Amino acid sequence: MQILTPHVYWAQRHGEIYLRVELSDNVNINLQEHNTLQFRAQGHGAKGDNEYEFKLEFLEPVRPEIKHKSTERQVDIKIKKKEERWWDRLTLQEKKPLFLAPDFDRWLDESDAEMELQAKEEKLNKISVESRVRNDPYLGLKKSYLFMYNLVQFLGYSWVFVNMTVRLFILGQDSFYDTFHTTADIMYFCQMMAVLEVINPLLGLVKTGAFPAMIQVAGRNVILFVVFGSLDEMQNKPVVFFVFYLWSTIEIFRYPYYMLACISTEWKMLTWLRYTIWIPLYPLGVIAEAVAVVQSLPIFDETRLFSLPLPEMLGNSLSFSYTLQLYLVFMFLGNQKPCFLHFRTIDSLMLNSAVPMLLQYIND
Repeated sequence: MQILTPHVYWAQRHGEIYLRVELSDNVNINLQEHNTLQFRAQGHGAKGDNEYEFKLEFLEPVRPEIKHKSTERQVDIKIKKKEERWWDRLTLQEKKPLFLAPDFDRWLDESDAEMELQAKEEKLNKISVESRVRNDPYLGLKKSYLFMYNLVQFLGYSWVFVNMTVRLFILGQDSFYDTFHTTADIMYFCQMMAVLEVINPLLGLVKTGAFPAMIQVAGRNVILFVVFGSLDEMQNKPVVFFVFYLWSTIEIFRYPYYMLACISTEWKMLTWLRYTIWIPLYPLGVIAEAVAVVQSLPIFDETRLFSLPLPEMLGNSLSFSYTLQLYLVFMFLGNQKPCFLHFRTIDSLMLNSAVPMLLQYIND
């Protein structure tokens, strides 16, 4: 019986080698010296029944475990590499053996193989996370709490938004001057509830960081409770309207998005609005808050409210306005990069019309 060499088709991944040989009778495979594969089998071809064999000396060592699966037409061989990395070629010899050819059914280049490996890792991580989540006996309770929290916040900010919008259409610019007195109670409630957004990450209820939430909540509460709430002179200024309207517009899209996430549901239009409308409103909100602080500085100087007592040799007291000026510096430094990035994405015509209108009314 004549001994022939079969055609061998190969492909690789970072951790495995795949070989395919179109033979299936009396298959004998063994590995020699950790990097040389010897193959023997029988088959029927144009020259009748023959024995087939080949030997491959791999570029690098492989693991001794060899898995193969035979069908009526072929045998598939899977070999694990000792070190998971991409090989430049299959064999130690630089010249490719004539009987060796790519297996295009499995063939991937290095970048495609990396993407496939990453997808597998992400799938395994997702399964691992889902298995841990399923084992959480309080998962339903946590999701119910988060759903109700986001629902309450959505209803609160929706009331503020609708109230201000209706009054704007009915009263026009006159509605700017009594915004605080008509909506402050609900805004107080929503902002006090927002403290839970700092506590939730600390308790592990959500994956977001506690520090960014604390910065946002603290910043808004300074504006609401200190600048607006403690100064009667600020409560009738149009800047209150712009600050409250920008806050509520952002939140009526943010909280429904989180509500749907609690029940593993996504509305694509809401997702688009949640991440798109924030782009122009974020820098406008920073401007409005900064203007509110600037307008309050002379009032704090005049009323000496929250002033820090000093020894007589240093003066009577240190005005709270210096603290707010320092706060403005930190606000600018903290929002300089985000504002720059967001302003670049806003159409220039929108900014040229919105910002002058905002400044016109807040300086009234």
